Amino acid sequence: MNRTKVFGRILIQIPRRFLLFILTATVIAFITIGLAQISKAGLAPVTFISHNVSVTYTKDIAPILFQNCATCHRPGQIAPFSLMTYQEAVKQAKSLASSTASRSMPPWKPVPGYGEFQGERRLTDEQIALFQKWADTGAKKGNPADLPPMPKFTEGWQLGKPDLTFEMPKPYTLQPDGSDVYQCFVLPFKFSSDRYISAIEIKPGNSRIVHHSTLHQIPSQLAENIQADNQKDKNQVGYECFGDVGRDRQGKPIIAPNIGAWVPGRTTQFLPDGMARVIKKDSQLILQNHYHRNGQKETDQTVVGIYFSKTPPKKMLQGVPLLQVNLAIPAGEKSYKTTASYTLPVDFDIVQIIPHMHWLGKQMKVTATLPDGTVKPMIWIKDWDFDWQDQYQYKKPVHLPQGTKLEMEAIYDNSEDNPRNPNNPPKLVTWGEQTTDEMALCGIQIAVALDDQQSLDKVKQLQQRIRTTYLEYLERHHPSEPKS
Repeated sequence: MNRTKVFGRILIQIPRRFLLFILTATVIAFITIGLAQISKAGLAPVTFISHNVSVTYTKDIAPILFQNCATCHRPGQIAPFSLMTYQEAVKQAKSLASSTASRSMPPWKPVPGYGEFQGERRLTDEQIALFQKWADTGAKKGNPADLPPMPKFTEGWQLGKPDLTFEMPKPYTLQPDGSDVYQCFVLPFKFSSDRYISAIEIKPGNSRIVHHSTLHQIPSQLAENIQADNQKDKNQVGYECFGDVGRDRQGKPIIAPNIGAWVPGRTTQFLPDGMARVIKKDSQLILQNHYHRNGQKETDQTVVGIYFSKTPPKKMLQGVPLLQVNLAIPAGEKSYKTTASYTLPVDFDIVQIIPHMHWLGKQMKVTATLPDGTVKPMIWIKDWDFDWQDQYQYKKPVHLPQGTKLEMEAIYDNSEDNPRNPNNPPKLVTWGEQTTDEMALCGIQIAVALDDQQSLDKVKQLQQRIRTTYLEYLERHHPSEPKS
């Protein structure tokens, strides 16, 4: 007998309610499988807003824009257009729907589930769906009474008056045309003793052009010569730099620990109680600003504020980076992977994590494998963008026991399909500080008890092993440079 006829007779004999249940369960199963495949593909799950729900600017869209976008998208800031009014937002309705759906805006790179960080700028799936429906249904304004109050922004120091401030020696002038500029400035102050720092705030002098800033410390004897040795334009303040803060007179990259940063939208935070970072005696600070041109001649004079610890700290921040200098990324390689790891010699309390690559970077993931085999996700940047790198401070320090394996995995795209590839045509790329070089580096900031000398010694031994690896690389690939 024909199988189709048999199956049809069986269906006829099944009660309609039960048949409806079977069909519904089947549809749900296919949807579940589909969503699982979407998740595996790395796409955001789809959230639907009911057809009966009216989405308006005043009730639904403005609250999201004010909370997540207005820091940059307001007059006088780095974003190319303002989103502070309905008239401004409605012009960007389609763009808002697409940029939020792709999660390119607001810019927040860590993948959910890989660390909980302060100051997250991540939209929910429902918020993203609201932008989509608002654009698809005519981008209506709505009832003016539903509009929330306009956000207020702190124009002065977020943490109050600093204990010490530094200003760029004189204003820097950015010409209207050309590519982005990375400019370093030696700040004119020498620390005569070790100072414990609880917070650092960087305040751009011109938010229209300062894309982000980083702050570094170096020995004063190097600071005295670094500008003269690296400055190409003697009529301009500071000197051009990328990836590092410059080179010494033997051409060796200067190791300058990063102690602070600013990006648009960042809320400056004090370190947790009892913790501090140290600025060493006979050190000076170097500010690196990333400038983005806007078609007009602009000037900037950024200011740095230092907040000293009010009480003697119990724990001090130490940098123990994950580092892989043996990079050899073949030309045309779309997915080059490298790793770096170390085993914790003592318990770690990780306060901050700072991924760093250059233009070929595609992904960076850090995991911690505990002694019992449990894998703890630390951070995952799935869509690396050099222009949106940040220092990520955990909401609470992450405690990892001695014997934990901390591992970094970095993936690069050195093909011609990578629009950010600085080399055309692509070429073999190795470790280096220049725009056309690459790095595989993730800064790890840990808190170590000052009265635990044994732990401090073991951390210093790990730091020395990492530094030795770097110096050995320099010796192999740059033999003319000094070894220490």
